Amino acid sequence: MTTTTDRPGTGAAVGRASSTRVTQRRVLAAEGIKLRAQRSILWLLVISVLSIVAAALSSALTSTLADAPPEGAGGASDPLGAALTGVSFTQVLIVALGVLVVTSEYSTGLFRATFTAVPKRLPVLWAKAIVAAVAVFVATLAAALISFVTARAVMSSADGTTSLGDPGVLRALVGSALYLSVTTILAVAFGSLLRSAIGAMAALFGLLFVVPLLGQLLPETGPYLPNNAGAAIMRIGSPEGSLSPWVGLGVFGLYAVVALIAAAVALTRRDA
Repeated sequence: MTTTTDRPGTGAAVGRASSTRVTQRRVLAAEGIKLRAQRSILWLLVISVLSIVAAALSSALTSTLADAPPEGAGGASDPLGAALTGVSFTQVLIVALGVLVVTSEYSTGLFRATFTAVPKRLPVLWAKAIVAAVAVFVATLAAALISFVTARAVMSSADGTTSLGDPGVLRALVGSALYLSVTTILAVAFGSLLRSAIGAMAALFGLLFVVPLLGQLLPETGPYLPNNAGAAIMRIGSPEGSLSPWVGLGVFGLYAVVALIAAAVALTRRDA
């Protein structure tokens, strides 16, 4: 009769391998830690929140001092319109944030350690997109709600002031945070594709702020261009020729999905 015995240390080695197995959950946790450790990212989040609130307060005060009548939900002299005034500028900051989430690792060389720890790479891309988008959603949703409450308090003397319970108001506020979250995913994808902060930001500024101008030349395709489609989620009602709120956000999200898939393909096919 023969007996078999494990080699010394084999059981411990297997235990260690099992305990250190790479999972999407662990990669998400690691990316969350890295995001919180990056001061530039945190500052961009803080400035984004402050810019939304400050723009809303400025718009509300200007409207009140000018004694302008309310223009209905989404108008410049309406609390909702005031609350969303800063979204366009904040989108610029969010583009920078999403790009830096990826390119900061390439500029410092940290990506080598990251891909050594996670050889399959794709979990890292998914985690970066999810962590950054969730952080932006939470921060900008809080900013939008604070902005609306602040603007409504400043403009409370106006008759017919929009309230949070009015049709479409809450959807528009939540939609602004979703809109900026999709922008974040798009920025992460471009950062991964181009691996250059300047190059990715330039490409995104062109896509988000220059390409929509073509809508004036091509009215039929204008509503389907990135920013035009995404902005529909923040409108009350659907003007003729524009997409409905959720369809518009879906089209904008499709741009982000396509960009993220392209980034995933590039990440798996080229050298680290």
